[in-house]
Amino acid sequence: MSDERHQQRQQRLKEKVDARVAAAQQERGILMVFTGNGKGKTTAAFGTAARAVGHGKRVGVIQFIKGEWPNGERILLEPHGVEFQVMATGFTWDTQNRASDTAACLQVWQHGLRMLADATLDLVVLDELTYMIAYEYLALDEVLAALQARPARQSVIITGRGCHRELLDMADTVTEMRPVKHAFDAGIKAQLGIDY
Repeated sequence: MSDERHQQRQQRLKEKVDARVAAAQQERGILMVFTGNGKGKTTAAFGTAARAVGHGKRVGVIQFIKGEWPNGERILLEPHGVEFQVMATGFTWDTQNRASDTAACLQVWQHGLRMLADATLDLVVLDELTYMIAYEYLALDEVLAALQARPARQSVIITGRGCHRELLDMADTVTEMRPVKHAFDAGIKAQLGIDY
């Protein structure tokens, strides 16, 4: 490809991008969903949280399904003012106790409701929320209402597999992680600092 042809193509691309940027004039918080069966949903959410903190934004995190093991994201972000509320029961397939899992979910969800009503929080991460709805530990209608009522400039990230259709419809941005290959499938143990 000649330099002139490349320059013309890049100019057309620039004009398209500039037009889209000029058309995007709304300023409000957005609802993002990171879902799918692939690895990286929580990692993507915490990448966005780290970016927000780096820009001086206030962030709150609710983690469903997480356990008491060391959490690299929390170790990094908590000293920078990020509030973490963790269900801390571990994976529901380990506990196998619906009543205690539901109670733990509802307890941490109260912090989620508080965060979703807090106009000083720029970003709220609801990590693994999709499972709480799928397992019926948390009522979908209550989640939808809290998201709808949140402060206008507050952004929210929801992570987890099997996201409910109504959350997908409400979301402004949906990213689906698709597994192509995973080290665990080849018998490689999850690694501190890489997988958790």
